[in-house]
Amino acid sequence: MENAPLLSDAVMERVKKLNTTLLADAMEGNGSMNFNIKPVSDDIMVAGTALTVDLRPGDNLFLHQAIYMGSKGYVLVVDGKGHTENAYLGDLMASAAKAMGIEGIVVNGLVRDKNELKKMNFPIFSRGYISNGPYKDGPGKINVVISCGNTTVHPGDLIVGDANGVVVVPREKINDVLDRGEKKLVYEQNRIEKIDAFQLGKHDILDIAPSWLEGEMAKYKD
Repeated sequence: MENAPLLSDAVMERVKKLNTTLLADAMEGNGSMNFNIKPVSDDIMVAGTALTVDLRPGDNLFLHQAIYMGSKGYVLVVDGKGHTENAYLGDLMASAAKAMGIEGIVVNGLVRDKNELKKMNFPIFSRGYISNGPYKDGPGKINVVISCGNTTVHPGDLIVGDANGVVVVPREKINDVLDRGEKKLVYEQNRIEKIDAFQLGKHDILDIAPSWLEGEMAKYKD
């Protein structure tokens, strides 16, 4: 039940320069949670070490406990089984999590107090909202392997969320994925520079097309 070790400051500094789309590309189109899991507010981002919570549908007892096991650097990742009859948390629990220093909460389920959560500037990702409150009977588990948004999450994995959704990077693949993500970032920056220059009349159309396009299209030529 103990928390996995926090990811290093060096890793988190590299993560801050990337986003979920670059990380998903670095994993060849994998790692994203279900598209219905979205942030309360599009201008927030979260990144940190997974602290996982497995809940009985509609019950948040173990989420309460996990909040007080968390600290700066951890993201609570909650398997609520996609339950849509009760909210797993609202502004009170989000306030407690923020006070504990937790980086954010990702829930495969619903939350409530939408307006209050938006004002908090605290990253919450969920499938939506409902006013019904949760049960508090358990059972549940903390720091076990879970499935959240159709994606497997191990305690200690890297969690990154932004306006596009949430991506999970397996801990053992983090350095390789960051290397690939950083290369993709440079590639995209170069493409944007060429496209901008093209609009100013400084390049022809061949300069702005991706380098791989001609090769991929060759097989469709008559």
